[in-house]
Amino acid sequence: MADLVAQCDNPDGDVWVLEDDELGVVGQMVVQEVGPPWGWTEAERAEPALYLSGSVTDPVLRERRPGALMAWWAVDRAARLGARWVRRHCHFEGVARYNLSQGFTLVRTEQRTHARVFMMARRAEPLELSQWFREGTPASPDPG
Repeated sequence: MADLVAQCDNPDGDVWVLEDDELGVVGQMVVQEVGPPWGWTEAERAEPALYLSGSVTDPVLRERRPGALMAWWAVDRAARLGARWVRRHCHFEGVARYNLSQGFTLVRTEQRTHARVFMMARRAEPLELSQWFREGTPASPDPG
């Protein structure tokens, strides 16, 4: 995880980390306002959105679902910033299933050179995440 912290020295401020009081940095993701030029229609790219990529978490905390918390934080942040969507993509079906469990929907698949890419989106909305921090791992956040 120390290498992840080094990636946060980014003048664009698009690398975010999830930190645990006892364990330190337990996850990181890139949050940008512009996604890749492929995989989304021109109309979709014109809509205000946050785009998640490069998410990674400490597997020791898998049961606490830190990746879900980071995604839900982005959904809430997008709503607070006035964006309409949170979008992301992944290359593996198992990761796509995990993203579906976070409330994302599969928009389409995109064939890239040697990989099928799952293009996913979720509407931005305020979420109440404080329960996560108090009690550990709720199944999903309540819309705020």
